[in-house]
Amino acid sequence: MTVPGGRWIEYWDPEDETFWKRTGERTARRNLFFSVLSEHIGFSVWTMWSVLVLFMGPEYGLTPADKFLLTSVVTLVGAVVRVPYTFAVAVFGGRNWTIVSAGLLLVPTVAAFAVMEPGTSFSTFLLVGMLAGIGGGNFASSMTNINAFFPLRKKGWALGLNAGGGNIGVPVIQLAALAVIGASGGPRVLLGIYLPLILVAAVLAACFMDNLASVKNDTGAAKDAARDAHTWIMSVLYIGTFGSFIGYSFAFGQVLQSQFGRTPLQAAYLTFIGPLLGSLIRPLGGRLADRYGGARITLWNFAAMAAATAVLVAAGMAKSLGLFVAVFVVLFVLSGLGNGSTFKMIPGIFQNKALAKGLRGEAAVAYGRRLSGASMGLIGAVGALGGVAINLAFRQSFLSFGTGTGAFLAFLAFYAVCLVLTWAVYLRRPAAPPRTDPADPADRADAAEPAEAERAEAGLSRAEV
Repeated sequence: MTVPGGRWIEYWDPEDETFWKRTGERTARRNLFFSVLSEHIGFSVWTMWSVLVLFMGPEYGLTPADKFLLTSVVTLVGAVVRVPYTFAVAVFGGRNWTIVSAGLLLVPTVAAFAVMEPGTSFSTFLLVGMLAGIGGGNFASSMTNINAFFPLRKKGWALGLNAGGGNIGVPVIQLAALAVIGASGGPRVLLGIYLPLILVAAVLAACFMDNLASVKNDTGAAKDAARDAHTWIMSVLYIGTFGSFIGYSFAFGQVLQSQFGRTPLQAAYLTFIGPLLGSLIRPLGGRLADRYGGARITLWNFAAMAAATAVLVAAGMAKSLGLFVAVFVVLFVLSGLGNGSTFKMIPGIFQNKALAKGLRGEAAVAYGRRLSGASMGLIGAVGALGGVAINLAFRQSFLSFGTGTGAFLAFLAFYAVCLVLTWAVYLRRPAAPPRTDPADPADRADAAEPAEAERAEAGLSRAEV
């Protein structure tokens, strides 16, 4: 059957080694590259208000609490739109939706260009900030699309590279803002740089990406994923990793200004470092999870995030800017590492559930791909809500105490909860691990997966007993 409406690939089986080596890998890598480009610009547009607020001096009439509220609204919309963006891939096709989603980025960019001046009301800034939230949806559709292109054994690296390339849109727009501020330019100069880049991303997606006919619209997948306990457990863990990354990306510059009295230029010199390193290390988190197991990497990562947060509290109380910035950068790096490891866990969990249900071969692969793709959208949306919580926590902390210390104490407690949850569900020794059949191709593939895939089903079984 030929599907109309663009470049469609009818047959796609990345688990077939011959197919993968002959044509699959080349096609998958090409789609990955242009997916990363579009998602990268989407992240830049989503987080542009993290740098636009640095331009907004006293003449704009906004308090620090107003700015934290503004960035919270932007983050919230970006989280919510991830759900429909996830399923848009199955409705329109990965290539087709990438074109549309890239083109939609013109709306918030042009709107911000129009209102970015003193005298604009706070309510107008809130409305335009909400429009920028659509940039956050590009991540969900891109991850769902790329998840379908790659075989299970390579998903950790591919998804990490896709997400990391998108995440790096955060420090890139912050670096661009640094250059604009340093050249005494205004916010409209920064926005004007992105208008042609958005058009380029849409055109390149149209020219070089593909749709997969095998990715069909399946509303039942969303319901099944929402009913699965692992979707919500992984959502909590992703709040701790990606929620931290995006929340800190929006808040870092404002914390430096409000708590340490940095000027916009001084803050801009520092804010890009953490998101840049956190983005670059995300693929490594996926690669380490491929090799050692996503749950193991995630567990130790949360332990390190808790320790780093404790040092941040001490640095803030001691008013040590150097230590504060250094440890905050470390926290960004750990959040990026955890982003890669947590997202790698998702395909392995649902592949193992397929085997536990007695599915084998292509049926097991299709089941795992169907539920992992649907769950990624939900997990990505809930995880992004962590960024909202972080900005609201900072807002309340500054209103109540004049510093961010109260917020960091809350984050420390949450990382401890995530650590315990990871151990209890995915690393505690199972009573009886699922059996595998070495003669079955699906079992051979699953045997190569990290141990947490097997433990995941055992953990769920204990909870059900």
